[in-house]
Amino acid sequence: MDLKLPITIIDELSEDEVRSQGELDLASGEIRNVRYDDPDSAAQGVPATRKDYEFTVGILRNGAREVEFRIEVDALGGRYSVTPTELLELKGRAAKLFSQPPSKLH
Repeated sequence: MDLKLPITIIDELSEDEVRSQGELDLASGEIRNVRYDDPDSAAQGVPATRKDYEFTVGILRNGAREVEFRIEVDALGGRYSVTPTELLELKGRAAKLFSQPPSKLH
């Protein structure tokens, strides 16, 4: 199955955050096509290499509903991924998220 879902990536820093967009491959857990929202962030490289880096999360959305999950970062290789355990849990949560009609903000 070749299922790639658009996600938001948030790299948490001590006093800031770096947001980007990417595609999560639900078969492998790899995250590809990462595009930083701020061009200055892209020029600085992978946020995980910064001294004030703390952790990275991903957000999968369906309308106003969302699911947050942990992302692993290979700082040297500049790659993002989801562990097999996290991916298994995320698949179940994503199935519930997408089996419901998108909610709308009021």
